[in-house]
Amino acid sequence: MNESSEAAGDREYRTEELARAAGIPVRTLRFYRERRLLPPPRREGRIAWYSEEHLARLRVIADLLERGHTLGGIAELLTAWESGQDVAELLGLEAAIGAPWSQETETEVTVEQLAEAFPGQVDAESLAASLELGYLRNEGDRFVHVSRRLLDASAALVGEGVPLAAVLTTARGVRASADALADQFVELIVDHLLPDLDEPLPPGESTRLAEALNRLRDVARTVVDVEFALAMDRRVQREVKRIGTTRKPH
Repeated sequence: MNESSEAAGDREYRTEELARAAGIPVRTLRFYRERRLLPPPRREGRIAWYSEEHLARLRVIADLLERGHTLGGIAELLTAWESGQDVAELLGLEAAIGAPWSQETETEVTVEQLAEAFPGQVDAESLAASLELGYLRNEGDRFVHVSRRLLDASAALVGEGVPLAAVLTTARGVRASADALADQFVELIVDHLLPDLDEPLPPGESTRLAEALNRLRDVARTVVDVEFALAMDRRVQREVKRIGTTRKPH
């Protein structure tokens, strides 16, 4: 430890000491230095001295890696930190942007269980279509369905007499329409609510944006639910009128 630094109450570490305090190998510490994830140490002759700030930086990096961030993404966050932005706020905003919208429960199913749910309609073609749509994925001798609710809904349609092949064909159209809706909402939010995230945000702005995005999840679901119900009303009424005009009196 550097004696002058100790007197000032600011501990400094040699390379091996810092690596040990951070719980990482020395080679990892050097790699972070090469990637410029750490600021340069203070030099005293041939000795490199690292501060408590370097140790705090290493702990932040470890936490971000555990959260699944890449080193490139960590470098961007650290740059924002150095420019005065609150990393915790930025992480909260990132979590709000990237958090899953779906709340579906996956379920394991065997071919036998699928055959029971869709009697006489499970064949190589229907399985291939379900895999292509992403409804099913193969895991050994079992399948995993992406959504228990979708599986039950499909079984209910087939139970009412709709062929499974027709359900899957319609699913492709529904998927395309849902993607188009999602595109419109993303464009709306990006164009009108999200600022240029390459620029520093004022203090507290990241938290405000994260809270707004979380509130808008329910708003978006409400809009889609209401619009779909109204669209069904319009479509059904047209169908009722069509049937009424084509039916011949006895």
